[in-house]
Amino acid sequence: MRNYTQTLDHFNFGTNSYDTFLQRYAISFKYWGGANTSSPIFVSLGGKGEIFINEFSTSFVITKAPHFKSLLVIIEHRYYGESNPFGSKEEAYKNSSTLQYLSSEQALADCAQLITDLKKNLSAENSPVIAVGGSYGGMLAAWLRLKYPHITIGALASSAPILYFDDITPHNGYCNVISRDFRESSESCYRTIKNSWHQIRKTATQHEGLTALSQMFNTCRPLTSAKELVDELEYIYFVNAQFNDPLTNPVNKLCEAIDKDPHEIDPLRRIASGVKATNGFSKCLKVFSVEEENESDRLSGWSWQSCTEMVMPIECMGNEQMFEAYPFNFTDYTSWCKALFNVVPRPHWITTEYGGRNIKEVLKDFGSNIIFSNGLRDPYSSGG
Repeated sequence: MRNYTQTLDHFNFGTNSYDTFLQRYAISFKYWGGANTSSPIFVSLGGKGEIFINEFSTSFVITKAPHFKSLLVIIEHRYYGESNPFGSKEEAYKNSSTLQYLSSEQALADCAQLITDLKKNLSAENSPVIAVGGSYGGMLAAWLRLKYPHITIGALASSAPILYFDDITPHNGYCNVISRDFRESSESCYRTIKNSWHQIRKTATQHEGLTALSQMFNTCRPLTSAKELVDELEYIYFVNAQFNDPLTNPVNKLCEAIDKDPHEIDPLRRIASGVKATNGFSKCLKVFSVEEENESDRLSGWSWQSCTEMVMPIECMGNEQMFEAYPFNFTDYTSWCKALFNVVPRPHWITTEYGGRNIKEVLKDFGSNIIFSNGLRDPYSSGG
């Protein structure tokens, strides 16, 4: 791991225009042919988490590095991991005055500046750069190519939902794909989950109903509302679908566990046993109160970005959904952001800054060398 002295604010010349912070990046010269050979540089853009040195052994680009004799670089996103402009996470996430420097625009400028300086220091100005990323990192890879075409010659944007903004993509696309994943895995599993929500809420209203649900799902603390259990189960289904690696196939494993006892007619008991068997909580199922969720969101960089620029209108609606119906309500969304950070979201900023409408025509005229790869079992492929 290395540290780069990064500019805090790339776009203003006020009191903080000379402030810097240490941004982490990793570099591997193992396969590089050297600057004199103009061998390429593959730059992986970090997303919503810390970078690790072992990513060089698991990344897709490692399989291509020997052939192209490429230099490998991973850049950690500001505010995520140890690339913290204000020392501690508590200080950085204190309020909007410190969080104001967390944005995709600043992150792209970080990459442009770091790549430029790195090439200069390595005397590799003639080495072409390919940006690579997945999910949010994939969005950044595509946008880096579009916004800084002189920095990169191409990009691989994997699972990059650059169209999940405004009304470009149907708002229920994310939940549609998850429902389809579970249904293709098992019609019985899909129906069991679909019918469970009403049963959970009905049970919760009965005498000692919450206690019964707590015992059935072995929650780490007694439930105080049905919503706590509903939210946690939805999260589990989301995660299983979103990280539905074809080698491990967590959706299939979960459905197999739910369907394991065909004689058990109680859908809640089938789901409880299935979730316990496949989701790695050997002791108990952790559930969160509204207060705990809000505190977790307040310390989440992605919550801040979602409340400022990354307004993705995800909703679950339609008869084929396996989830409870809930629409995307911008008024409620704004209230949530005001309560967390005292900010008002800008729902149209991403399409203003990076585009998205008429994407095929725009890319044909102004974009080149961008590969958008999507696994169709990935719920974000609906906006890819």
